[in-house]
Amino acid sequence: MSSVPIQLIVLAGIAIFLILKLRSVLGTREGFEQPATGPSLRPVPGGQVIEGSLDHDIVDNVEDESSRSALSAMKGAEPEFSVTEFLKGARAAYEMILMAFDKGEIDRIRPFIGDEVEHSFDAAVADRVKRGLTVTSSFVGVREMTLAEAEFDPVTKRAEISVRFMGEVIRAVRDETGTVVEGNATAVQRQRETWTFSRVMGAGDPNWQLTATSD
Repeated sequence: MSSVPIQLIVLAGIAIFLILKLRSVLGTREGFEQPATGPSLRPVPGGQVIEGSLDHDIVDNVEDESSRSALSAMKGAEPEFSVTEFLKGARAAYEMILMAFDKGEIDRIRPFIGDEVEHSFDAAVADRVKRGLTVTSSFVGVREMTLAEAEFDPVTKRAEISVRFMGEVIRAVRDETGTVVEGNATAVQRQRETWTFSRVMGAGDPNWQLTATSD
């Protein structure tokens, strides 16, 4: 037998082996099958596509199309920005600022509040002192928290994110005689507030400031 037929037999054997190997790894297609689908390349309205998939850091935290677009623009100005991490920081800031205000310790939170809020807090604390009122409070927790709205100015790169809180506190305001004139010294009270945090994206200062509050 010549060497040529032998080579053909060897090659045929290799081909058969490879076919059987591929069938064992990939399986076979029999009958009707749904076409395979990969990550969607078409974002939901306002969604951000990153490497062929939606940016769930945005779409999982806000439904509003305009806010999603603003958050995407924030990430464009500062790629390391994380909506999830921002919300964690907002929750911590809510407790810190709320308790500092009740205790009249505005100095320790000045780096984290804007001018308008700072003036409002200072005036409220001064009024309490003038009227002889004191506040005792303890923070129970945040029952609900949602990202309500986000805005971004591409020219100034200033970002604003509004967060809606439902906080739980035990809070009582007492007069000079110690009588409770507002709140309750033992019962948990719920309060709904919307806080707006601002900062310039890409700036050296990473701190967000509380720039507005509303019911």
